[in-house]
Formats: sequence, structure tokens, C-alpha cells
Amino acid sequence: MKITDTRIPDVKLIEPLVFGDERGFFFESFRQDLFDAAIGGHTDFVQDNHSRSSGGVLRGLHYQIEHAQGKLVRAVVGEVFDVAVDLRRHSPHFGQWVSALLSAENKRQLWIPPGFAHGFLVLSDVAEFVYKTNDVWLPEHERCIRWDDPSLEITWPLQGEPLVSPKDAAGVSFAEADCYD
Repeated sequence: MKITDTRIPDVKLIEPLVFGDERGFFFESFRQDLFDAAIGGHTDFVQDNHSRSSGGVLRGLHYQIEHAQGKLVRAVVGEVFDVAVDLRRHSPHFGQWVSALLSAENKRQLWIPPGFAHGFLVLSDVAEFVYKTNDVWLPEHERCIRWDDPSLEITWPLQGEPLVSPKDAAGVSFAEADCYD
């Protein structure tokens, strides 16, 4: 397993060692000791989520202002453009974003620690996206920043207008967003 820092070092790109032959493939999708060493601490995952989305669907930018969730994300079907935005005011990367292409083919994962907003755009006809979180979903603490906020300057690889939920379309601007101290 290869774990590397992104442009925002707390966000980690995880690339598994894949063993494949004519029968198929095998890889470790998670290993606690290597993960803990990479993030410099320990986290317990308490919830797994799985979503399916059509091509052109954009979900996000989501986060919880209380009970902030760290997320270990990956695409198990299709391909997504995955984005994490640093909402930690004390961070030298506050307001910056990183992205990764995650696909069933490349089997990459992204670790997004607590303190970040998260979103993704489906680039394939369909995508199934799975992720582990280190805190449970609590809708009363959920927040959403507009995916197209001009101050964030996220370069989504769009092919026309994305399909977004009413909740995501009503997200607030980055300037209005609740952030972490």
C-alpha cells in the first residue's frame, strides 16, 4: 500500500498493491496499522456508506460542523472527480482544495480528515462510491457549501451542467460557511 500526501498534506492518497492474474485481483482495501502510521494517529471508523449516482451527478460540498467526520473514500464502480476543501481556519491551507480521480480501475482511495468539506462529480455513466467515516451522520449538524462558489475556484471537469440535489443547489457561499476554529 502506497500512501502519499496531497498538496494539502493532511489529505492522503492511498494506492493499494494489487495482485492480479487471469482469475481476477486481490488487494487490501484497508489496514489499520498502515493507515494509522500514515495519518500520524489513530482513528476508529464507525459508519460505512455506499451511494450510486448517474453520470454528471455532483454531490457536495458536504461537512458536519459538529461531530466532524473524517472520510476514507473510494469508487468501486465507475470514476469520480473527488474534492476536499480545507475549512480549518488555523490551517495554512484554509480555503484551498485538492482533488483526485478515484475509479474502480485505479482502486485509489482518499483520506479526508475532519475539518474538510467533501464533494464529488461522477465522470462515468454510473458510479458507486463507498466511504468509511469516523463519526456518525447527524443531519442537524450537516452543512453544505455551493459546489460552484467562485472564491474556491474548483476546476470541476464538467461536461455541461451537473445534476445536483435541491439541498446542494441551496448551499451557502464559502464566505458564509460555518468553519472550524
